[in-house]
Amino acid sequence: MLPLLYVGCLFVSLLVFSLRGLLKTITSKTRSVPGPRIARFTRLWYFKRVWHGSWHRDNIALHQSYGPIVRVAPGWFSLSAPDKEVYGIASRFPKSDWYQDWKHPDPERWAMFPDQDIRRHAETRRRFQSLYSMSALLSYEPYVDNCIDIFLERMAEFARSGETVDMVHWFQCFAFDVLGDMTYSQRFGFLDRGEDIAGTLRALHSSMSYSTLVGIYPWLHPYLYPLLEKVPSSGAAGRTYLTGFVGKRIAARNEARANLSKSGVKPPTSEDSNAPRDFLDKLMDTHDEHPGRVTPHHIFMMGLSNIIAGSDTTAISLSSILWHLTTTPEAMTKLRTEVELQPRTQGRTTFKTANASMPYLQAVIKEALRLHPAPGLPLWRVVPEGGATISNQYFEAGSVVGINLWVAHYDRSVYGDDADMFRPERWIEAEKGNPNHLQQMEANYMPFGLGSRTCIGRHISTLEMYKLIPELVSRYDFELAMPRSDWKSKDYWFVQPEKLSIRVSPRT
Repeated sequence: MLPLLYVGCLFVSLLVFSLRGLLKTITSKTRSVPGPRIARFTRLWYFKRVWHGSWHRDNIALHQSYGPIVRVAPGWFSLSAPDKEVYGIASRFPKSDWYQDWKHPDPERWAMFPDQDIRRHAETRRRFQSLYSMSALLSYEPYVDNCIDIFLERMAEFARSGETVDMVHWFQCFAFDVLGDMTYSQRFGFLDRGEDIAGTLRALHSSMSYSTLVGIYPWLHPYLYPLLEKVPSSGAAGRTYLTGFVGKRIAARNEARANLSKSGVKPPTSEDSNAPRDFLDKLMDTHDEHPGRVTPHHIFMMGLSNIIAGSDTTAISLSSILWHLTTTPEAMTKLRTEVELQPRTQGRTTFKTANASMPYLQAVIKEALRLHPAPGLPLWRVVPEGGATISNQYFEAGSVVGINLWVAHYDRSVYGDDADMFRPERWIEAEKGNPNHLQQMEANYMPFGLGSRTCIGRHISTLEMYKLIPELVSRYDFELAMPRSDWKSKDYWFVQPEKLSIRVSPRT
């Protein structure tokens, strides 16, 4: 009798919930917004499409079918153009609850990337902005050079053996080791061993899948996470592993600094130009000087963010650049000509040279990131109190709106009828001949996000690309060792290429 009562209560609750949702949909001022019919009543349709891992392409097709605003779930709307009110520096639109699954359920363990508190996020960002600034890049360049040397050794080995190489994997190895070196002055060792050490990559990718999918039903997160973190292959377990890894690195550094202090040896400071300073030491220096401004939680949070956010974005970008150069020989030839004309320091193209004197390299990178930005889901934001009008459509407070970078980057009204083609020249032509058009292109170009929530580590990713690509194209030839149709990606927030099979040979 008692179980039947429970079943009856559950049925009535679901019925009432469904009727309330239906009533809200019928009376809403957004009821005229088009989209798949089932998306008016349930998030299941959106969940299923995201589950398939192709939302970056699906989202483009939806806007082609339905127009500039598309309903993808009850109260969730995809936009086709960036809006300053939503994403501008002074935006009052907080991140949606979808982002909550990118952190531990404990509210005390907040993180900068998913933080929905606009004021706290702005304050946190100001505290650490200098560590990621353009001016700080020169101090990190030796770490990148160190990893480039090892990466080139691996390429030389592959060239001698003639074996086929999956460059997606090796770019991930490179990006992880660079960030390990920059953050902890210790590479993970991926470039040395060429394998997923301690399941770190698997942990990262499973964590990404978990956050992407469970975020669609964020109320499940506090219940699922404690259960799934005990399951070795789950996304929750992957995140727990990564947080444990970072915690151990921080503990080891704390112990080393304490031992130095006990022995009377003063640790080198940032003013000592002969001593390389990684992220962790700089954070701990600030904590020692201003413990209230940079707390142990801040140190942990930034150390984890570097690894989780920084490795995939750079690896995906490098994969896109090499794919498009390999499949567009004329672009590869132009880039090599530009690289060979530049001065080199100790046989290496410096960041300063690439940034100041290599417009075609910059256009190649820009175009590759336009065609394959790392994030592939909408940047969901919540309409604040009072509602808002976006693209001539009024949205009630609490509505969730967002733009997908892939939708913006493939907009033919902005980038032309050849928007789906790799043509770096479009950036140079616009800069020389049509400043207004360039401004429009730049407004729609957002591989690292928009406004106050722009990726704080974007300059580090740029540093890695500006440094590595000239070395690769000047030293090696690359031949595609797979059908073009095998260039496929899975979209679980980051649009991760499945493989890029290449044969490497030294240039003569």
